[in-house]
Amino acid sequence: MLPAYKLLAIQEQISNKKAKELIDRGLVHSKDRKIKIARGMIDEKSRFTITRLKDFHTIYQDDNIIAIDKPAFMASGELEKIFSDYRLLHRLDKETSGIILFTKNDEFRQKAIEEFINKRVYKEYFAVLSGRLTQEVEINDKIETKKGTFARSIISDTGKEAYTKVEPISIIGKKTLAKVTIQTGRTHQIRVHLAHIGYFIVGDRFYGDSSKAKRVMLQSRKIKLLDIDLEIAMDSDFAEFGFET
Repeated sequence: MLPAYKLLAIQEQISNKKAKELIDRGLVHSKDRKIKIARGMIDEKSRFTITRLKDFHTIYQDDNIIAIDKPAFMASGELEKIFSDYRLLHRLDKETSGIILFTKNDEFRQKAIEEFINKRVYKEYFAVLSGRLTQEVEINDKIETKKGTFARSIISDTGKEAYTKVEPISIIGKKTLAKVTIQTGRTHQIRVHLAHIGYFIVGDRFYGDSSKAKRVMLQSRKIKLLDIDLEIAMDSDFAEFGFET
């Protein structure tokens, strides 16, 4: 038995530091099981597969804002360090890909925050759901977030207002490609709301999905803020399930 990061370093001929980084990002699997603890002991006969981390791309910028297409497995905080001259306007979960915004000045930032507060920002996502969703669903259940080593949200009458709308686009086998729009931005909102109605996002083991997908299949793909209207193509990862634009 060896620590997972040491075995990975040996097999891939990389440094221990690089091996730890790959595991911490959630990019390393063995027998379709994600390796979560770099120092966890693992059989020396184990073999790993590594998901390639995609590059981030700037999709739009002007004097007030810069929009980035964030790849899955990159934390929002990492982009904050890269774009340290700007201020992050909102966050995406680590495994969620898609549009993330930074502001370039305080005046525009305050205007943007007011738009979010007043629910005038249009936010649209693609999600692959476990199960066959055949009709539109609106979810209004309140969400409470418990902070700890990892934030976890639950449906609770004492939580904060949250609204999610889910519209099926295509069904292949027992999975549904859905368009999801939200008016609020609670922690893990889409993931919790969908789990609550029994349609887990594929790959979201944290909230109960049992599939072997390598990531949470959720993408922020469209946002409208003030006079800015941004849209990106479907993430290529969705093609693994047969869904393509």
